Amino acid sequence: MTVSPRFGRLLTAMVTPFRPDLSLDLPRAAELALRILGQGSEGLIVNGTTGESPTISRDERVELFRAVTSAVAGAGIIVANIGDNCTEDSVAFAQRVAALGVDGLMAVTPYYNKPPQEGLYRHFRAIAEAVDLPVILYNIPGRCVINIEPDTIIRLAHDVPNIVAVKQANSDLSQVDTIMAATPDDFEVLSGDDAMTLPLMEHGGSGVISTVGNIASAPMRRMIEAQVAADTELAGRIDAVLRPLEDALFITANPIMVKKALELEGFPVGGLRLPLIDANEKQTAGLKTVLKQTKAGLDALT
Repeated sequence: MTVSPRFGRLLTAMVTPFRPDLSLDLPRAAELALRILGQGSEGLIVNGTTGESPTISRDERVELFRAVTSAVAGAGIIVANIGDNCTEDSVAFAQRVAALGVDGLMAVTPYYNKPPQEGLYRHFRAIAEAVDLPVILYNIPGRCVINIEPDTIIRLAHDVPNIVAVKQANSDLSQVDTIMAATPDDFEVLSGDDAMTLPLMEHGGSGVISTVGNIASAPMRRMIEAQVAADTELAGRIDAVLRPLEDALFITANPIMVKKALELEGFPVGGLRLPLIDANEKQTAGLKTVLKQTKAGLDALT
């Protein structure tokens, strides 16, 4: 990566706090945003999958974007998730959100309707050309069934100037190599999986859109900076300490465990909207152990 990353190397996909009645807790969202940035994240993805976007209405999402953008006030990058599986609706919502003062937009692969690659190309192009903000593609085949193939990403990167990056939640590093070799020099590939951050950076990626950043931004930032500085030994040691925590956060559907982790760390953010449910006693006990071990491991690094 020869250029400075547009959004920074560590962006956290922040959870969405709820009150006891599961309405949005906007003051808590503002506090969480500042907490994550204060601990080392350079930016935030607001209301992505980790932020429970499938169960939050568009009007609520606008309220959330406004609250976080106002609280952060330029102290970090704010990228709003606007993607959907209907192109017309996604375009309209992107235009609505672009007026709120966010720094960029993220658009996920259309899910369930399984469009062909040409349909994906037209979908993302329509969204990006409807706004002036930079757009991150979100490629997550595990949730959306289909992959945005490298050739489609390459076409979009060349044909649509404000499509500037892809969040690649796909462990096939050969696809990263193909994308990096054929896209413009300033196009970025960001890991969509904390555990793949270092391997992806070794293949030219610029950083990560992180889940663990909700509770461990500081060591993630340190790990990434060590990798950039070619201190691969330190980066690898931090990665080894964080890996059990990263695994523990995904023993069930995200963001169940990361919300529980925030509670256990003394920063409760409320429950989850159905069909997601709270962590059970066994999951919680295991997470407590992993959090304790992670803290000890990180302390031993200093």
